[in-house]
Amino acid sequence: MLKLNDHKSLLVKFQSLLALLLMVVIFSSCAEGFFSTDNFWLVLTQVSVNMCLSVGMTLVILTGGIDLSVGSVLALSGAVMAGLLKNGLELPAFNLFVGVTALGAILTGLLVGSFLGFFNGLMIAFLRIPPFVATLAMMTIARGLTQLWTGGAAITGLGEVFGYVGTDRFAGVPVRVWTCAVMVGIAILVLKKTRFGRYVYAVGGNERAARFSGLNVNRIKLRVYTIAGALSAVGGLIVTSKLDSATPVAGDGYELDSIAAVVIGGTSLSGGKGSVLGTVLGVLIIGVLNSGLIILSVPPFWQKVIKGCVILLAVAIDKLNTKEQ
Repeated sequence: MLKLNDHKSLLVKFQSLLALLLMVVIFSSCAEGFFSTDNFWLVLTQVSVNMCLSVGMTLVILTGGIDLSVGSVLALSGAVMAGLLKNGLELPAFNLFVGVTALGAILTGLLVGSFLGFFNGLMIAFLRIPPFVATLAMMTIARGLTQLWTGGAAITGLGEVFGYVGTDRFAGVPVRVWTCAVMVGIAILVLKKTRFGRYVYAVGGNERAARFSGLNVNRIKLRVYTIAGALSAVGGLIVTSKLDSATPVAGDGYELDSIAAVVIGGTSLSGGKGSVLGTVLGVLIIGVLNSGLIILSVPPFWQKVIKGCVILLAVAIDKLNTKEQ
């Protein structure tokens, strides 16, 4: 016989999964066409960008930090990819023009995202700037750089090769879904099977104790924010490839959905507790919620109200669970 405490621990452990199943049941009974193969793939493709951002955000929050810049880093990385691919790189001082292939543009965009994340890590780990302030500043800087790079206009006509990630399928599954699956799989392996993963949990659980035990906390934070920046760039690749366009406003507000997915998935905002699988469930919950509300023709303003209430409920549950422990 399971004791009351055992029931509570099981409920806490599987609360995200139960919430997702409950939402699927409710929307399947209320919204015609929700429970269908087409809508299943639609939800998976729609959450692909948030999945990439949220995996990186999970690592950040596990260390007790936060990253408000992921949406802006996504926009700048995508704009750099599109700009290089479309216009190449001109160096008037050397009377030189460099053409860039799709692969070269993608790699450059990933490097840009990684560098911005690395810079966040430097500010947080070595200058001891609070993560909220450092990443808020980066959010503004990256958004401004995106405006400068694009000239305030969309960059379009990027070609079929670049569009492969965002629009094509491989073995019947959208390439962007494969991309997210790979990112999730790698993150799970890193957190569960490597020393770095254990160190991430240790830093979030008790940073002071982690320092006393000999861990290089600054280096761990630096790596975590760099990974988050790189995954934001992957999100930028998916968005830009899917739309065949890079716009100055791309990724606006994405950081909120990302943080929401991580918290709904059971990762504690205080750090040290959570998992990538929980985040996957959190992303799916938001995706299912969006899909169901759209099919039910709920007005957009009410959709935001409902999503806000769900996020508030998730944070409240997290706080209650933390107090009980």
